[in-house]
Amino acid sequence: MEIIPAIDLKGGRCVRLYQGDYAQETVYSDDPVEVALHWQSLGASRLHLIDLDGAAKGEIQHFNLLRDIAEAIQIPLQVGGGVRTIEMIERLLELGIARVILGTMAARNPKLAEEISHRFGEATIIGVDAREGFVVVEGWQEKTSLSTVDFVRQVTTLGAKRIIYTDVSRDGTLTEPNFTAIAELLSNTTLPVIASGGISSIEHLRRLSSLGVEGAIVGRALYTGDIRLEEALSSINIT
Repeated sequence: MEIIPAIDLKGGRCVRLYQGDYAQETVYSDDPVEVALHWQSLGASRLHLIDLDGAAKGEIQHFNLLRDIAEAIQIPLQVGGGVRTIEMIERLLELGIARVILGTMAARNPKLAEEISHRFGEATIIGVDAREGFVVVEGWQEKTSLSTVDFVRQVTTLGAKRIIYTDVSRDGTLTEPNFTAIAELLSNTTLPVIASGGISSIEHLRRLSSLGVEGAIVGRALYTGDIRLEEALSSINIT
């Protein structure tokens, strides 16, 4: 299982939100490039970057910063937050971004998501962001009537190659992942699943690994020191 440090961008800084609430923000660094280099130096094999301002506004807001990070590090990046067009996917891939995450676009426009999945293949990931079993969109601010399981089944049929599941109510809380929901999701798709939200201990990572997820995105717990990346990477059954 791959352990993927998260870097959330807001106002040009590295922050973490509590349960996706833009009003509950903790700033961890004014230099996201330095943060990316730090996680790379500790052995991260990939980084997860989200443009929070882009997610809220529906258009990438930190393009130049994403370019700076892509130029500074050697490990693959997966990027999301405000990606709504094929043109933006192409621009991000041209920067050297390995994977572009599609959330709101995939939920709002399944036909476009299908076209993108077939056109770009492994270079795109579907973001399944959920609150109380239903998909949320527009920077996690709007709850839809689409159930998480139905959405996963839908994007699987449409040709998605990989999904990221985030339980928004757990995100940034340092509680624990929604293991029940993750297990249910895994039983409804054959796609590789990356889990996110609430991971706050190495034991949580072990449990996720035993469930069979492909990767785990860790955010606040790395910044608070609840999880030490080097220790997590060297733990049993975790690579």
